[in-house]
Amino acid sequence: MDNRLSLPGTSPTTGPPAPRRGLRWLRRVLVAALAGGVVAGAVLVALPEDRQRPEVVRPPAAGPQAHVPAAVTFGVPAALPQLTAFIGQQERRVREQPQDARAWAALGSAYVERGRTAADAADYPKAQQALQTSLRVRGTRNTEALDGLAALALARRDFPAAKQYAEQALKATPKRWAAYPPMIDAYDGLGDYEAAHKTLDKLLELHSGAVARPAVMARASAVYRDRGWREDAVAQLTDAAAGARTPAEQAAYLTGLGQLAFERGDLKDALRHFEAAARLEPGRRAALVGRGRTLAALGRTPEALAAYRTALARQPSPQDTLELGELYESLGQSRAAAAQYEQLKTRVRQSVAGGVDEELLIGQFEADHGDPWEAVERLEEEWRRQPGTEVADALGWALHRTGEDEEALTYASAATDKTKGGGVRSALYAFHRGMIELELELAGPARRHLQEALRINPYFSPLRAPVARAALQGLGEVPDEPLPGDAP
Repeated sequence: MDNRLSLPGTSPTTGPPAPRRGLRWLRRVLVAALAGGVVAGAVLVALPEDRQRPEVVRPPAAGPQAHVPAAVTFGVPAALPQLTAFIGQQERRVREQPQDARAWAALGSAYVERGRTAADAADYPKAQQALQTSLRVRGTRNTEALDGLAALALARRDFPAAKQYAEQALKATPKRWAAYPPMIDAYDGLGDYEAAHKTLDKLLELHSGAVARPAVMARASAVYRDRGWREDAVAQLTDAAAGARTPAEQAAYLTGLGQLAFERGDLKDALRHFEAAARLEPGRRAALVGRGRTLAALGRTPEALAAYRTALARQPSPQDTLELGELYESLGQSRAAAAQYEQLKTRVRQSVAGGVDEELLIGQFEADHGDPWEAVERLEEEWRRQPGTEVADALGWALHRTGEDEEALTYASAATDKTKGGGVRSALYAFHRGMIELELELAGPARRHLQEALRINPYFSPLRAPVARAALQGLGEVPDEPLPGDAP
């Protein structure tokens, strides 16, 4: 069966360093539903630019609904029902006051947050319309609209655009802390980890206030995790969860703690955090999927499958769909796996229609379940445009799957290089590098990286962890069975 995801690609821009292979065929232009239509019945028209001075973004007022404006202004997690109610309020507001730039910006940012939380890219074109309308009403120094556009670009995995919007917002108001988190994420996506860390240092120097402080801690945790500083990442996120002001916010940070625990192979701790998050906010997709992933590693397969199905029934994320398909495949349930891969195609098409760059996910799927040459083409383009660690790892693996292992090792080495500002402790990246080295008959490095993968997390993938163990046995050395959470 042909599993290829025949979807439009994205056009690359130049970016260092480019792979040596040239394009073998012209990439089709990404077509997204970004123009036309209406937002809540309001016709979007070009309005005169407001010449007033830039607005000062103030923390939201205290009260039971304060967390919703905080979500759209400061990146504080909020629950889907509250986001939807807030969107309804803002839609009515812009119908009544079509020149209210702040209302348009809040509406656009709320669409972004709801689309990201619900894994529904259909909200992104509406967000773009609302945010661009806010800019037309108020002008280019409209920092609230620029923040929303940066968040939208991040949700669509367009890191160059996110960086551009965040820089514009920061230039307009240099001491405003809210412009810094999008820049950190943009730098991460572009593979500039030193810049991400320096930007975090600037963010931490600013006084963010009680409402946003946990969100800043969570951002610090993400940067520390990408630098390989596990203990610091856990400490920051633990403090963020303790300081959360709403159940939804606390659930988001507990979910993050569960993910960190799973990444180090501590299944008991991971399950505890995922289940606590799900109790606080039953509909949180990442908590449900994390619980499913952990239960699968514990061998509690029926419960794991039920958790995945529940999450996907509520919020059909393409990434989670692929993960469930691979779980089915690891269980020998090929028909169920194939059904998930078909669902993946549909969900990726919907995501692309919302303007999301899904080249990384498509490349990862094609490398293992479809056409590896297709994966290489797409990932080469993605690497030129935004050369982050995830893309380096995926491109290296795709090249390995096409038999070009010497070139593959270049990218796998970049993904696992801990001397250039990255340093994420990824079992998957170590596994990929070890398997490439094995194919190149580099027995020592292959053994070292395969053992590292299993030391980082013995349960990192239901499909790939058994392959790592078998490969080590083939090398003539059976690795010690590490306890979950053992340090390398």
